[in-house]
Amino acid sequence: MIRILKRLGHYMGGRKPLLPCSVVLSAVNGLLSLVPFIFLWLVVRTLLTADGNLADTPVWDYAIAAFVVSVANVLLYFAALMLSHLSAFRIETNMRRTAMERLMRVPLGFFDTQNTGRMRKIIDEDSSQTHTFVAHILPDVAGSVVAPIGIIVLLLAVDWQLGIAAMVPIVCAFGIMGYMMNPKNNDFQRMYLDAQEKMSAEAVEYVRGIPVVKVFQQTVFSFKRFHDSIINYRDLVIRYTLLWRTPMSAYTIAINAFAFLLVPTGIILIGHGGETAIIVSDMVLYVLIAPIIAANVMKAMHLSQNLFLANEAVDRLEKLTATPPLPESSKPEKAAAFDVSLRNVSFRYEAAERDAISHIDLDIPQGKTVALVGASGSGKTTIARLIPRFWDVREGSLKIGGVDVRHMDKATLMRNVSFVFQNTRLFKTSLLENIRYGNPDATIEQVNRAVDLSQSREIIERLPQGLNTVIGAEGTYLSGGEQQRIVLARAILKDAPIVVLDEATAFADPENEHLIRQAFAHLTCGKTVLMIAHRLTTVQDADNIVVVDNGRIAEQGTHQQLMEQATLYYKMWNEYQKSVAWKL
Repeated sequence: MIRILKRLGHYMGGRKPLLPCSVVLSAVNGLLSLVPFIFLWLVVRTLLTADGNLADTPVWDYAIAAFVVSVANVLLYFAALMLSHLSAFRIETNMRRTAMERLMRVPLGFFDTQNTGRMRKIIDEDSSQTHTFVAHILPDVAGSVVAPIGIIVLLLAVDWQLGIAAMVPIVCAFGIMGYMMNPKNNDFQRMYLDAQEKMSAEAVEYVRGIPVVKVFQQTVFSFKRFHDSIINYRDLVIRYTLLWRTPMSAYTIAINAFAFLLVPTGIILIGHGGETAIIVSDMVLYVLIAPIIAANVMKAMHLSQNLFLANEAVDRLEKLTATPPLPESSKPEKAAAFDVSLRNVSFRYEAAERDAISHIDLDIPQGKTVALVGASGSGKTTIARLIPRFWDVREGSLKIGGVDVRHMDKATLMRNVSFVFQNTRLFKTSLLENIRYGNPDATIEQVNRAVDLSQSREIIERLPQGLNTVIGAEGTYLSGGEQQRIVLARAILKDAPIVVLDEATAFADPENEHLIRQAFAHLTCGKTVLMIAHRLTTVQDADNIVVVDNGRIAEQGTHQQLMEQATLYYKMWNEYQKSVAWKL
């Protein structure tokens, strides 16, 4: 308990004092909740012993006092919940903010290895898990612990014999509850949460793949990972239910069986000369307040589960954001030129058994275009993504203008490199805002120029609101090639001296490919360009073509030089020409 409170306290900020105040108010509320029952007991005892003459009895005083205390109790509980909710909302907000701030600092390549459904669940839903614990469970538990203690003291103080009789089933219930709240059961809870997280992540992937599933007339059962995650979750829920069926039933019976010994004990006491009116009034008190223990114990039972859930939520969030940011130089250097050079560069992905690229030596002179070609998985994209520092090289160096990218300011590096990948990303906002991501301070004239140079004018003109059209609103969607042209407008507006193009025409139809290539000409004019393409016709005019094979550079040269060598590139070119000429 102390550990999780310390961890959550880190996210409370200036509202840290509010939570202890909430707990104290709730504890006082728990004790005050017994006072109206005491006044009610006094009313019953007065009525039973008054011999019909109520004029001189304090019955009305007791009733008014009970009402006043009840109102004060409600206000006290409201204040406790208000303070706990203020703390909970601050924790929830700061957890999400902290996660997003840390994710903004991790290497860009981190996001290539993460499941977006899992990330969304951890940042959104797991942060919400702490809300229930802080806003409701903690205040309720404070009152739920204090109230039963007060009840037990009251039961024994009024009549110790009746008190012991009422306590026997309650003690049995506590024993069963202790068994169910054993920390050894946390392993099962962790399995349950893992299954829930996996199902949520697979559900996101399934929703993304629904068009493919429908085209091939498949069902959820054909999406094996999603189907298996549902089955696994179902099996865990069934096991959980069966595991707690017997102890939960026994607990419910025990906690509600306070009258099982209470009534016979009262009868015995009356039979042995006890005053009937007193014993009956005492039994009324016990019947009224004993059920409060059951209600409070049920609240306390939720503590163990919610404590575990809150702890797991913080664990998952911190594990997600535990990836250290790329180190930055305390004295960043500025590049005087924009040529790119790789010397003896090797890189291996996390948990991989071998290097993705090995001992790469490559020069991209300023203002020249270098094309990378090769089979899928040969390492082309890895080389390209090392330039904007998606990751740091494992061995060797990558320099821009003679300055190692590890010694450059991160913001400066990002400002000097534009990259256009095959998986384009447009945000669900206006086209104007999408394009301005390349340069937030750009004027509308600069945006319009970028639109024209990217061959996107006809796209803008046919949209109902032009540049102000929101992607996804009123059925407004763009094709893959059209999205690529908007992304190129963004890159043109950025006007970075180094451009990285990764399979940028991979999914474009012939018409869009022609327009995209025209946009490329404007984007890359006078720039240092690294281009990756499977369509070899798009790279034949490059200043240098580099053939990558199994993570190494196999050969390089101009198109003419490589064709004359008649080796790997020559074979790739001939195979590509055959694929272009092939018809069904």
